[in-house]
Amino acid sequence: EMSASLVGSEMCIRDRSDNGILLPSARRLINIYERRIYVSQEECRRFENKLAYHAAPSLLGIKCANLISLENDEFNILGQIERFNEIAGGRKLKIRLMCRCKKRTLLLLYNEKLLLKCLSEPARREILKAYGYGGSLFKLESDLERLAERISSENEFPHEIGIFLGYPAEDVKGFIIHKGNNFKLCGCWKVYGDEEKARRSFTNYDKCRKFLCNKLNQGSDIYRALRIS
Repeated sequence: EMSASLVGSEMCIRDRSDNGILLPSARRLINIYERRIYVSQEECRRFENKLAYHAAPSLLGIKCANLISLENDEFNILGQIERFNEIAGGRKLKIRLMCRCKKRTLLLLYNEKLLLKCLSEPARREILKAYGYGGSLFKLESDLERLAERISSENEFPHEIGIFLGYPAEDVKGFIIHKGNNFKLCGCWKVYGDEEKARRSFTNYDKCRKFLCNKLNQGSDIYRALRIS
């Protein structure tokens, strides 16, 4: 059985076993890769194109995080995560495996500095505390572990993920209260607060995608495009 959950324009498609349980958990998979796995240049190029298309705002530093959903047989995903984190980690850019099912894997690409700042805001912590996250003295890794657990165990996509993706707290709260209805605007997320500010953000995210995808189409790799290597 396939279930699809939409977080704004960021789609996670999850496979379930006959009893509805996601297989296996993200935590188990993270413990699997303890050694370097070879990945080809052609595969690296395709993976980088995926990153540019789905996560350009975070890669270019105007958004704290983006979700990326991939088919399991499309890439050597664990090897690609390791490669990216080794090269881009110095710039505080990281990829974390959040959920892996029989056919698809959900990744979170994030800017550690921006995500920490985002999660530190009191209005965001208030929302997160209602879902079992820590208070003001939180740790980023603990929050990400909690989010991965909720993605893997909840029947519906956890609404608080909007906090991790940098959506305004007012919009995340509005989505929860109104159950996804009565929004002012629907773009990368459903807007309940400042509509004009959201429109500007959506436009800037599109510009980031076009810029980075154009760089890769011109022959650059993503690390040179970001001036990491």
